[in-house]
Amino acid sequence: MADLPESLAEIVEDFSAVDGQDKLQLLLEFSRELPPLPEHLEQAAMEPVPECQSPLFLSVDAADRESIKLYFSAPPEAPTTRGFASILHQGLDGHSAQTILDIPDDFYLALGLGDAVSPLRLRGMSAMLTRIKRHLK
Repeated sequence: MADLPESLAEIVEDFSAVDGQDKLQLLLEFSRELPPLPEHLEQAAMEPVPECQSPLFLSVDAADRESIKLYFSAPPEAPTTRGFASILHQGLDGHSAQTILDIPDDFYLALGLGDAVSPLRLRGMSAMLTRIKRHLK
């Protein structure tokens, strides 16, 4: 996908390089890499994403439109949701608002997770990206 920043394109390539259960294993690895919230940010001040099957909260710091900061909170017992959040964090954090706005809304289909996770879970990832973009418009 030509419209992806290099950091997100590399993640898509990583998922494209594996099949079946290995995709789920890679998603679990991402879930373990989601950084904790910084001390100045509390979950109560974050936006919930009710489309996710597990509780997920996000915060978009767009004070510097050339370096957007993304924060996610999801419980450890929700590895799929945490994995999706981590993919978005690793792929988008620090990029410009315009770079993020230019990402195709359905980029997550290129991860090839459609056979490994339910459409409802994929909808959660789509909802996260949609909410991030809404903060940047």
